[in-house]
Amino acid sequence: MTRWALALIGLGLALVACSDAGRGEAPDPTTRQWELESGALDEALVPIVAGHPITLSFTDTEAGGTAACNGYSGPYTISGAELTFAPPAVTEMACSPEQVMESEATYLEALVRVSNFAVETGVLTLTGEGVELVFAEVPPAPDADLTGTVWVLDSLVLGDAVSTEMGERATLELFTDGSLLGSTGCRTISGSYELDGTSVLVTGFSAHGECSEALAGQDALVMSVLSDEFGVVIEGDTLTVQGDGDEGLVYKAET
Repeated sequence: MTRWALALIGLGLALVACSDAGRGEAPDPTTRQWELESGALDEALVPIVAGHPITLSFTDTEAGGTAACNGYSGPYTISGAELTFAPPAVTEMACSPEQVMESEATYLEALVRVSNFAVETGVLTLTGEGVELVFAEVPPAPDADLTGTVWVLDSLVLGDAVSTEMGERATLELFTDGSLLGSTGCRTISGSYELDGTSVLVTGFSAHGECSEALAGQDALVMSVLSDEFGVVIEGDTLTVQGDGDEGLVYKAET
């Protein structure tokens, strides 16, 4: 066989290898966090409102984030370059201005029409019938410190139900001297604690003030979780507090 023939065979094998590499598996979008940069639904733009981001992240079974106003989450399926979302559960907080609610409604309607995705250099594009949603990758935030951080209540967890914080700004602060301060959203709280790994054992606790009937449920849940031993998990700027059973609280680090 001549050197020219060998060279042609080698070139052919190289082209096949390149072609196979081009048909490799699609990059996995579920290992990153995303924020919507632009979107369209039936040729109408998804409004992007400053200070009211639309975010998307994934667990093994659910996708969710913030939809301009409310939190949302629901199952998804992914196979190759195909990605679909089930209608998500959404919290029920009203936001202003009106454009924020329009942004949320348009985005959520578009999300359930998604059928495919593509990832290129930190950009996730979701497409479907009449839909295009373009997200930018959000670099993971460093974990905030448990102590010395002002944690602001974001949502309450009771079993499978998640509700948003109500009332006045509800906070939790743990200090290095073993003291704690905060608020349930209607009453101030104070006490002392001991830290054991990822568990906080409350050794003294009291609450002061009065709550309206509308805030009684939130107050009771916060008190139930924080007045005894509870577990803590920090991921970036999010603190998840787990009480006994199915009760929990989700806080965000004050920026």
